[in-house]
Amino acid sequence: MVSWRELATFLPEVKKPEVQKLSFNTKLFWTGIVLVLYFVLWYIPLAGIGQNALQQFEYLSIILGANFGSIISLGIGPMVTASIVMQLMAGSGMLGLDMTNKDGRAKFQAMQKIAVLAFIIFEAIIYVVMGGLAPDPALAGTSQYFLRQIFLIAQLFIGGYLVVLMDDLTTKWGFGSGIGLFIAAGVALQIFVRALNPFPSPTNPDVPAGAIPFIIKALGGGDITGATIALSGIIITIIVFAISVYAQSMKVEIPLSFGRVRGYGIRWPLRFIYTSNIPVILIAALMANIQLWARLLQSAGHPILGTFAGNSPSTGLVKYLFAPDIINKIITGTVTLSVIAQVLVYTLFMIGGAVLFSLMWVKTANMDAASQAKQIISSGLQIPGFRRDPRVVESLLNRYIPALTVMGAITVGTLAAFADLGNALSRGTGILLTVMILYKLYEDIAKQHAFDMHPALRKVIESE
Repeated sequence: MVSWRELATFLPEVKKPEVQKLSFNTKLFWTGIVLVLYFVLWYIPLAGIGQNALQQFEYLSIILGANFGSIISLGIGPMVTASIVMQLMAGSGMLGLDMTNKDGRAKFQAMQKIAVLAFIIFEAIIYVVMGGLAPDPALAGTSQYFLRQIFLIAQLFIGGYLVVLMDDLTTKWGFGSGIGLFIAAGVALQIFVRALNPFPSPTNPDVPAGAIPFIIKALGGGDITGATIALSGIIITIIVFAISVYAQSMKVEIPLSFGRVRGYGIRWPLRFIYTSNIPVILIAALMANIQLWARLLQSAGHPILGTFAGNSPSTGLVKYLFAPDIINKIITGTVTLSVIAQVLVYTLFMIGGAVLFSLMWVKTANMDAASQAKQIISSGLQIPGFRRDPRVVESLLNRYIPALTVMGAITVGTLAAFADLGNALSRGTGILLTVMILYKLYEDIAKQHAFDMHPALRKVIESE
C-alpha cells in the first residue's frame, strides 16, 4: 500500500535551495518573479466563461487573494481551507500523528499536500457546477455546456495549483509566504487602480474611474462637492494606513532570563494587536456568507435575511450589515435616520464581532496566558527573580494578554468600519491585512539585510 509520503512525492513541488541561507538579493529577485507571475495570471480570463456570479463578493476576493473570472479565481482558498481542516484534525488526534517528532511532521506535511490538491479539485467543481463561474446559461442542458464545464474546471485546477507552486517558491526562495504576498498584492492593485485609473468609469463614462483623475477633472469643471468626496476617500485610506502601522508597531515586552545562563536574558514581545488580523478576516467571511445566503433565499422566494436592489442591499439584515457611504451623504446633506442606524449597527457589529472572534481565537490557537507560559518555560526561560514555575509566568501574562486581546480587537474593528464607512480606496479588511502583511515582510527584509551587512550578527542572533 502506498503511504502518504510516497503519494506526495508524485506531486510537483519547488526544489529547496542547496545553500542553507540565501542572500538578500536572491530572495528579493525570486519574490519579484513571483509577483510578476501572479499579476500575469491575474489578467488571464477563464476561456469559455459565460456567467460570473462571484464578482460581487468583494470580501471573499480580498481574503482569498483571488480575481474572480480569471485563471486564479480559487486564489489561496484551497491552501487555507486544507490548512485549517488538517490543523483541526491533527489537534483533535484524529490523524494519530505525533507532531513532536520529525517523522510525524513529515507525514503531516505530505497529507496536507494531498488535502490541498483535493480542495483545489473540490472548489473548482463547486464554483462551476453551482453557477458561480459557469458557461453561458443559454447552453444549459446541452453536451456543449457539459464540455465547457469540464474545460472551466480544468482551467481552475491549473490556476489553483500554479498558486500553490508560487507559494512554495516564495516560502523557499523569497521573503515571507506566498499567501500573505498574494493578499497584499491584490489589495495594493485595487488601491492603485482606484486611485490612478484614468479611463472612464463603467457607471458614468463622462468621468474617470480613478479618484485622482476624477478630482482633477472635477476641480477643472467647478464640481467642488464631487472633488471633496473623492479626496475624502484618499485621506481616509492614508489615515487608516498610518494608524494601522503605528498600532502594529506597539507592543509590550516581558523581561525574561535564561535559568541556566546567569545574567543573560531576552524580552518576550506581546503585540498590541495581539490576534493580528484574524478577527477581521472572520467577520469579513461571515458577512460574505450572510450576503450569499440572502441572495440565495431571495432567489428562492424567501427573503428572510433581506433583499437586494442590484448589487446593493435594500432591506432586512443585509441592509444593516452593509456600509453606507456616510462621507458622501454628509457632504451632500442626505443623511437620514435610516442611514445613521446603518452606521451604528455596522460599526457595533464590526467591533463586537472583532472582540468575540479575538477572544475565541486566543483560546483555540493556544495564545492564552497558560499556553504562552508553558511555551516560555519549555524554552528554558523564566521571570528574573522568581522561581521557574509556569504559574508565575501565567500570572504575569494574565495582566496583559486579556487586555491586549480586547483593545487590539476594538482597534482593528474600528479601523475596518471607519475605512468601509468612509469609502476608502479598498475595504477596511483589505487595508488592515495589507498593512500587517507588509509590516511583517518589512521586518523579515530588515533582518535579512542586517545579516548580509554584518555576518557576525547572524551568529549572535542564531546563538540565542
